[in-house]
This record gives sequence, structure tokens and C-alpha cells, in this order.
Amino acid sequence: MADIFPNASHVKLHGLAEKTDTEIWDFAKLNHFCIVTQDADFTERSRLYSSPPKVVWLRCGNAPTNQVETLIRSGEEAIQELLSNSTIHCLELP
Repeated sequence: MADIFPNASHVKLHGLAEKTDTEIWDFAKLNHFCIVTQDADFTERSRLYSSPPKVVWLRCGNAPTNQVETLIRSGEEAIQELLSNSTIHCLELP
């Protein structure tokens, strides 16, 4: 995915895999990350607090990694719009 989102990272790389949603949210906000998640809790948090951070909610259920990658790649244009538009805080990808 580095070819389309070169600054993308993963919570595990930042020691956040076992952290709370609040800790992940705060880290993303502080470090200018967009949260890509299958967890609806981040979408609700986005509705309550707006952004930053922005949230991409993957609505594909517990899908294999290659299916998640395909979904993100097919949503690249919409994700780029989310990232560049200050009035959009959350994007749902089916």
C-alpha cells in the first residue's frame, strides 16, 4: 500500500496494539494519522469529536488481508478526498 499511501503505518509499529481506543485516537491526532479501522467505535468517536483524526471505516467484516487491501485501493480516490476536505471527518467503505 506504500505506493498509494507512503506514510501509512500500523498500530503495532507504534506499540499501540493493546491500547485503548482513546489512546489510539490521541496518538493519531497528535501524529497527523488517519485511522483506518473495522471498528465502529471510531466512527462514533468521529461523529462526536469531528477531526482530526479522520476515520476510514472498513465495513467488510473480518476479511482476509488481500480483500482489505483491495477495498482500500478501490477507495483510494474517496480516501484522498477525505484527507483533503476539511468538512469530511469519516468515510465508510463497504
